[in-house]
Amino acid sequence: MTQTQSIWQNPGFRAYLGSTGFSGMALAMQQLLLSWMLIGILQLPADQVGLIQAIIGIPGVMLMLMGGASADRTDPRSMLIKVYFVAPILPIFLIFMEMYQWLGVATVTLWGLGMSVVQSYSMPGQQAILNRLTSSSVQQGVTAATAMGFVVQVVGLILAGQIDTLGISPVLGLQAFGLVLAGLMMMRIAPVQSAVKPANGASSVQVIRDGLVATYRSPIIFHTLLITFSSSIFNAGSFITVFPFIVKRIYDGDAWLLAVLMAVFFAGATLSNIILLRYMPLKAPGRLFLIMQLSRIVVIYLMWIEPAFWVMVVATIGWGLNMGVTTNLARAIVQESAPNEYLGRIMSVFSIGMVGSAPIGAIVLGWMIERFGTLNALIPAMALSLILFLYGAFMSPVWGYRSAVPQADDSVDAASGDKSDK
Repeated sequence: MTQTQSIWQNPGFRAYLGSTGFSGMALAMQQLLLSWMLIGILQLPADQVGLIQAIIGIPGVMLMLMGGASADRTDPRSMLIKVYFVAPILPIFLIFMEMYQWLGVATVTLWGLGMSVVQSYSMPGQQAILNRLTSSSVQQGVTAATAMGFVVQVVGLILAGQIDTLGISPVLGLQAFGLVLAGLMMMRIAPVQSAVKPANGASSVQVIRDGLVATYRSPIIFHTLLITFSSSIFNAGSFITVFPFIVKRIYDGDAWLLAVLMAVFFAGATLSNIILLRYMPLKAPGRLFLIMQLSRIVVIYLMWIEPAFWVMVVATIGWGLNMGVTTNLARAIVQESAPNEYLGRIMSVFSIGMVGSAPIGAIVLGWMIERFGTLNALIPAMALSLILFLYGAFMSPVWGYRSAVPQADDSVDAASGDKSDK
């Protein structure tokens, strides 16, 4: 029996995929709904949209750290059940605001803040549970979970794309229902013991500080997180802030076209993870992770030159393929390198790198869209990708990282670009 087969035979892992799938669908809907409510319904300019996205996203940074501390000190399963059963209140609140014609910047921002809290507090717990369910099959578990996440994101985006057809309230009702289902699936997982018993009297601040110190002391974790965080400022920021404006202003699109293109993006990410799963575990995942920083420049350049629409679709697929690989490998490197007692807290720092930095980029990119044009706001992402490749290859241990996970066969070397053991 292979490692990949063993994770699928674990009922806890299957329930985990169901829970993360439904919650991921709801949060994918959130991504499109927030952008379109601000851009398409409230018709705000880009600099205001970027500022609101930052206001919504930045508070999640501290909440991710708190969520990571809670995942290490308590049963993360119980924590997630509570989060998923309370979260539906938020879309229901906005349904009432829309019914009574109180939908505006303030109410949308309040709903967005609440959903940001849900995402920020739940992500570290999800990732901590994954490690404890997959044991030695971390790379395969991460890849399967990431692929499932991208699949349900496509479903969530298609549902959210119906906002102009069905209306706001029915789509928000589907979002609330997805969160309830996530909680029900999480209840099917056996209780997970906390990874660490902190000393009596240890405060949450001390627990968080210990996690940050553990992150800094591991060179491979620290540099992988640094690259991920830096990349997300303008790359994830471009997808969240610039991409919707490209669809609306350059290609005169509506919510459905934005949903389709975002679904195409995540379909590309799903495909890349399915391909990666065939070659897992990789011996040298750091090399492929850095090479993909370079390949991203090509696909973003294709968007920047304002191509024909079909080229734009191809570039979107390529961007999704790239993001799927980089996200997967960064997460796998960190998860298999993190000490178990600090896993939740280290993964909370990873989550900040993935989604917490995008709001910073949103402010800058929103300003650039209005001052220099929509497409020119893609230039920082291309420049940063080159800088990060050079930094990762020549100034960090990421290029030379070797996975400690037992290798299935030598064919993985070819997939990671590794030709020798040296």
